[in-house]
Amino acid sequence: MAVRDLLMREDLPLTPSEEKIVRLLLAEYPTSGLGTATSLARRAGVSDPTVVRLVMKLGFSGFPDFQAKLLAEVEARLHSPLLMMESKRAPKASGSPILTYLRSVGEAIEKAQTSAPLQSYDRAARLVMGAKGDVLTLGGRFSRHIASMFAGHLVQLRRGVCDIDVVSAQTFDILAEIGGRDVLVAFDYRRYQSDVVAFARQASGRGARVVLFTDPWQSPIAAFAEVTIVSPVEAASPYDTMAPAVAQMEALVARIVATADGGTRDRIERLEEVRRQNAVTVDDADADADAARSSPRKTRKDRST
Repeated sequence: MAVRDLLMREDLPLTPSEEKIVRLLLAEYPTSGLGTATSLARRAGVSDPTVVRLVMKLGFSGFPDFQAKLLAEVEARLHSPLLMMESKRAPKASGSPILTYLRSVGEAIEKAQTSAPLQSYDRAARLVMGAKGDVLTLGGRFSRHIASMFAGHLVQLRRGVCDIDVVSAQTFDILAEIGGRDVLVAFDYRRYQSDVVAFARQASGRGARVVLFTDPWQSPIAAFAEVTIVSPVEAASPYDTMAPAVAQMEALVARIVATADGGTRDRIERLEEVRRQNAVTVDDADADADAARSSPRKTRKDRST
């Protein structure tokens, strides 16, 4: 379990002094815990023994043990494909790298079933469909594609959907229009992008409610997100797998559809009619062609009248 999750346990009994330390650790996670116990105590306004008692209450043997766990999380967060290239290189005699990879992805998707409580999906669905303003989707270099997929689903289910796509200097102008009626759905996985984090932080500061999809080490956005859905990302590759994240996004769509009202169904029917009229899909185009072929042809005399 990540240190952040330990700090956020609902059954963790805290004294007022210990609560000060927890607030500081969560507000500046994980950097606030990387100094000395004395510096942490001084910044929180408590005594050194209080810090030690807290980390032991969390299950650590002492502050060095607590800090070692934090450092391991930081290292895992910062792993690049280059750093993981050797550590994840499969032995030559281990069989097909394709099957090895696909099995590892299947295992990751299975882990995704228990990586986030079902209540998190329920809360996310309520926030997204209950937003009185716009729902904006945002992601990083790879995760923005998942954000766009989610927006593509969502636009069929409600109005006011905005896919931000690539973050640019102009993107930040959108913040001028964001407020408390809006919801931002952010996808951010390790080697978190500073521009994505900055946009989400400022949107939250302007009152928008934030739903976050992230990895076990958790994007800095988790510090102010109202709902956080964690996905496994480890696979037999130097690159993290996004397959569990896509599955979780689709699971949220399934949750929304399962509770859709008549208005949502009417919207889907209107969209389907517009698409049919404009032969948007191949089946619509084929149907129009069949209708044209089956209609009686006019003679030259008919066409002249």
